[in-house]
Amino acid sequence: MKSTDYLVKSMTKDGQFRAYAVNATQLVNHAHHVQDTWSTASAAFGRSLIGTLLLATSGLDKTQAMTVKIQGDGPCGAIVCDGTANGDVKGYLQNPHVNLPANAKGKLDVSGAVGKHGTLTVTKMSPDDKAPYSGEVNLVSGELGDDFTYYLAQSEQIPSAVGLSVFVDTKDEVTAAGGFLVQVMPGTKDDAIAKLEKSIKDLPLVSKMLREDLTPEQILEKIFGKGKLDFLQTMPVNYRCDCSRDRFAKALEGLPLKQLKTLYDEDHHAEAVCRFCGKKYEFSAEDLKMMIDSKENQKN
Repeated sequence: MKSTDYLVKSMTKDGQFRAYAVNATQLVNHAHHVQDTWSTASAAFGRSLIGTLLLATSGLDKTQAMTVKIQGDGPCGAIVCDGTANGDVKGYLQNPHVNLPANAKGKLDVSGAVGKHGTLTVTKMSPDDKAPYSGEVNLVSGELGDDFTYYLAQSEQIPSAVGLSVFVDTKDEVTAAGGFLVQVMPGTKDDAIAKLEKSIKDLPLVSKMLREDLTPEQILEKIFGKGKLDFLQTMPVNYRCDCSRDRFAKALEGLPLKQLKTLYDEDHHAEAVCRFCGKKYEFSAEDLKMMIDSKENQKN
């Protein structure tokens, strides 16, 4: 099936706001299948992936990577997402099997799944970074859109609005998922900000607009009005894992010698499973023996 997922970057013609919107429906549905999430967990995980995408594509250069960790006190446990500037994202959650009763608004109870107390941590890494940048804020609601907004205001000092939305149907399939990020540029007037706040408050859910076949561009036009934006770039977005056998081999080689010998003597092999995509990598007794010999040679 041809992907309809993409992200659009724009700037208002008056230069007062930078705005992004993304349709990530197929991406989030794929992530749901990879991680075997139940409905409420699908919504929480999907919002986390979309929030990471918006942060990564707006705040990284091509050489950097970003990890977002949401650690709430809800039943989902930790949610970890990795994103890049080119629109790739991957993630996992501690407990994917969470399905809660609907909240007071009749919607999926994302806040209940994530928890209202905890932290949102964003780490940015460059290839040559010895000490990656990391910023952390307390969760403000567990709904995640509010939490990403709070992170940008507190850690990045960028007044922003983040909207995240995932619709899960009665068969547990994700049939709409997307979001937007609006950032206030320096020197923006208060009345323009007040007008934006009202527009966002009156905005339907992103997932509702996507189910009505609105594009990311049309979602941004709902916020700012037609003809008010310059669309600068569109880019595909994908759930993509970059794991490899070599990477897991390096992790195994990094184990203490005693642990490697135990694997060799007792298990006679090792199996590594990627948490992001579920792919399995097998290492034979011969592979382990080579690692042990290499470690012992380094000691001598």
